[in-house]
Amino acid sequence: MKKLESSLKNMLLVLTGITAISVALLAFVNGLTKGPIAEANMKTLNEALMQVLPSFTNNPVSEADTVYSEKNGKQVVDFIIYPAKDGDKWIGSAVEATSLGFGGELKVLVGFDAEGNIYNYSLLSHAETPGLGSKADIWFKEGNKGSIVGMNPGTTVLTVNKDGGQIDAITASTITTRAFLQAVNNAYKAFANEGHDAVSGATQKNVQPADEISE
Repeated sequence: MKKLESSLKNMLLVLTGITAISVALLAFVNGLTKGPIAEANMKTLNEALMQVLPSFTNNPVSEADTVYSEKNGKQVVDFIIYPAKDGDKWIGSAVEATSLGFGGELKVLVGFDAEGNIYNYSLLSHAETPGLGSKADIWFKEGNKGSIVGMNPGTTVLTVNKDGGQIDAITASTITTRAFLQAVNNAYKAFANEGHDAVSGATQKNVQPADEISE
């Protein structure tokens, strides 16, 4: 077999070939993993919904309402609202909301009963410091020091005690606590503005974009 002459042209041909093969392999692997990843994410979401909402009989994911706003010329998701029903009766909703923590975006799924009381929550993702900010996944749960379960952000805005509120901050993680409570308060505003007929669960949508929600 004749050896390729060492030249710029041949080097470019080889590099182009390697790049094409790499792209094809990445596309192939992405195709293989896309389905399982989506399935795993859906399983995680469904488990979180069962955790944060009263027992429901409908499929909240299929009835979800996504609220968008425009930022820098692009549509971005502000909230996703998952209604929960017992038969035909609306019993509450879970709201997926985000805020900016110490290390980056913090995403929370907050479940509210029909009266707007916090039923439970799930910390879906975060970029906080392991062992400190990451404690948000349990710190605000029922029975723990910073518990918010049973509270209604419509009657009492959830604020950290260092800012004059009643919620104990995560030890050495006040910034994360503020970000978490901001996400919960914003989630409540989306929940309240969405509106529902308490009997039929019919949506009476009136949700503000995130940039119109006060901090």
